[in-house]
Amino acid sequence: MVANPHGTGVLTPDAAAQSRYDQVARVLYQVLFLNLGVALAKIVLGSYTGAVSIVSDGFHSLTDSASNVVGLVGISIARQPPDADHPYGHRKYETMASLAILVFLIIVLVQVVSSALSRVLHGGTPKVFPEGIALMTATLVVNLIVVAYETRAGKRLNSELLLADSNHTRSDVFTTIAVIGALIGVWAGYPLLDPLAALLVAVFIGRACWEIAQQASRILSDQIVIAEQDVRAVIATVPEVLGCEKIRTRGSADYAFLDLHLWLDGDTPLMEAHATSHVVKDLLIARFPHLADVVIHIEPPPAATSVALAARSVE
Repeated sequence: MVANPHGTGVLTPDAAAQSRYDQVARVLYQVLFLNLGVALAKIVLGSYTGAVSIVSDGFHSLTDSASNVVGLVGISIARQPPDADHPYGHRKYETMASLAILVFLIIVLVQVVSSALSRVLHGGTPKVFPEGIALMTATLVVNLIVVAYETRAGKRLNSELLLADSNHTRSDVFTTIAVIGALIGVWAGYPLLDPLAALLVAVFIGRACWEIAQQASRILSDQIVIAEQDVRAVIATVPEVLGCEKIRTRGSADYAFLDLHLWLDGDTPLMEAHATSHVVKDLLIARFPHLADVVIHIEPPPAATSVALAARSVE
C-alpha cells in the first residue's frame, strides 16, 4: 500500500500502478509539446539557412516528439492489469515502446549520415546570422529543461520509458551544442564545419541507440534485477529459515518477479511452514517494493547441509 497523492488514504497495489501510469503519461504529454516546438523551430531555420547540421538536428528533435507519441501508446497498453493471456501483466509493452524509440533513432541516424556525406561531397555554404544562432541557443535551453524534468520524473516513477526518452533528448542537447559551435565556425568562414557537425550529431545518436538497446535487452532477456546476496540478507533475518537456493529475479526496475527455494526443517508442520514462507515474502516485498510477486518453494535442506546444520547446533 502506498500513500494516495490525491487524498489522505492509501492506494492498493493495482491503484498505485494506475496512478504511476497516469503520472508517466502526464510527463510525456508535457514533454511532447515542448519537443514539437523545438523540432519545428530547427527544421524551419535549417531549411531557410540551408544548414544541413540544423536540419539534421531538427529531425533528431522531431523523433523526440515521435518517441513521446509511441511512449503514450505503450503506456496505454502497459497499464492494463494481468489477464488470462498475460498472467504476468503487460509491463513489457512499455519496454517494447522503448524499442520503438530505438527504431526512430536508427532512421534518423541513417538520414543524418547521408545528408552530411552529400554536403561534404558536393559542397555548399549555409546562410548563418546571429538571430539563427540565438534561436538554436533557445532550443538548447528548452532541451536542458526537458532532460532534467524527464530524468527526475523517470527516477521518481521508476520508468525506463521516461529514462530512455530523456536519454534520447540528452543526445539532442549534445548535438545542438555541436551545431551551435559549427554555425559560429561557418560564420567565421569555415563552411566544412556544417557537415562535420552533422556527422557529430550521428555519433551522439548512435550512442543513444546503444544505451536504449542495452536497457531494453536486459529486460527482454530476463537479466537479474536484484542481487542474490541482497535477497539472502533479508531471508537470513528469519530464524526458522535454514537457508535458500535457486534465487532468480527478472523484470524491470519497477516491476520485478522473484522465485526461490526456501529451506525449512523437514519436521516443520505444513501450516507453520506456510506461515513462515509468507513472513519471508512480506519481508522481501517490504525491502524491494518494486517486486510484483514472489514465488517460494518450500523444501528441506540437502542432506549434506542438514548434517552441517545439525553439527553446528550441537556445538
